[in-house]
Amino acid sequence: MSRILIKNATIVNEGQQKVADILVNKGIIEKIDSHIDIQSDRIIDAEGLHLLPGLIDDQVHFREPGLTHKADIWHESRAAVAGGTTSFMEMPNTIPNALTQELLEDKYQIAATKSIANYSFFMGASNDNIEQVLRTNPKTVCGVKVFMGSSTGNMLVDDEKTLEGIFSQVPLLIATHCEDEETIKTNLARYQKEYDELTIEMHPLIRSAEACYISSSSAATLAKKHGTRLHILHISTAKELSLFRNDIPLIEKKITAEACIHHLWFSDEDYAEKGNFIKWNPAIKTANDRDAIFQAVLNGTIDVIATDHAPHTLEEKSRPYSQAPSGGPLVQHALQALLDFYHQGKITLEQIVQKTAHNTALCFQVERRGFIREGYWADLVLVDLNKPYKVNKSNILSKCQWSPFEEHTFQSSITHTIVSGNLVFENGKLIEGFSGRRLLFERK
Repeated sequence: MSRILIKNATIVNEGQQKVADILVNKGIIEKIDSHIDIQSDRIIDAEGLHLLPGLIDDQVHFREPGLTHKADIWHESRAAVAGGTTSFMEMPNTIPNALTQELLEDKYQIAATKSIANYSFFMGASNDNIEQVLRTNPKTVCGVKVFMGSSTGNMLVDDEKTLEGIFSQVPLLIATHCEDEETIKTNLARYQKEYDELTIEMHPLIRSAEACYISSSSAATLAKKHGTRLHILHISTAKELSLFRNDIPLIEKKITAEACIHHLWFSDEDYAEKGNFIKWNPAIKTANDRDAIFQAVLNGTIDVIATDHAPHTLEEKSRPYSQAPSGGPLVQHALQALLDFYHQGKITLEQIVQKTAHNTALCFQVERRGFIREGYWADLVLVDLNKPYKVNKSNILSKCQWSPFEEHTFQSSITHTIVSGNLVFENGKLIEGFSGRRLLFERK
């Protein structure tokens, strides 16, 4: 593990910007100072560049094991670091579903040999595996995932007694996918009766705002009843925002929320152009929903920004609406999308860092990551705010080889990514030979 000296970087961290040098040694940020002059294995001149904490993405689907024709940990972790994401938390709806401690640990073993980014994996909950869930180690596993609405891979937990048991007994963070299944089924039946063929424009009407609110409010009610640490994923509606608070510090919140890049960027007006390539669950909804979610990110109602990176093959996404799966690749371009918002004056660099690194680390109690601090792991990304980058098939690193951002030119570029002290990406090229580390958590 080499010693890296970063010179003259504009550091964006903990609500401030300052120009300084950073010394990375044995994976750790050893020193931050206005001038560091010490022998190093590698010196990076970062004058004119901004240094951010690496993103911690709390919701990805890397599809391994069992669905590796769509994606795998090797490809997706490299797409992640190319986009400045240094750590990820992956979901349990792989094949087989991660519903036992042994199957969960199998995923960690795969990542230990294949992932270039730091990693953690959610334990999956089902209607009948509460004993396995309660064996989850809170210090070595990011959380428990509960699908209170079915999506890719049916892990729907809809038994009321089971939900009561999970929310009352699980001591670590519970992350939920919230869409009410009965509402969706009713909507679907109505549209199937009225129309000969369903289209993508009907997606947010079938998987409606009301379906989201019913499920999210139910989760919040359960969490309040039992004092559960609840994190509701991918908020997609304005109505759901009433469930969350912004009048207390994040560390005091028992119920937190996540927004995803696609719900901040797209609206239902984009279905005509993008079609199934922006088909997600929960659905992308109205411009009013999008704008309300963005405002909630800024005012602290929503706590973190993530991707819900969930690749499918181009062939699968090209099927008719009813047959095309939901989800798409986002992890490589999430930071660049947020930097475009910065250029548009919609968000500050400090807020981007807070929502993608600081707050994620605080929400999940990640040990010594998410901040640029002496003694913390060196998970760092350098960005050039004034170097345009056009997305095309030649530079997409996800295994599926497509992106909803194809042919879009971002205003900023990722120049360097450092993961646990190792330089793994530099000026468009991956640097192999390094592995990410398993995330640890500061919990009792």
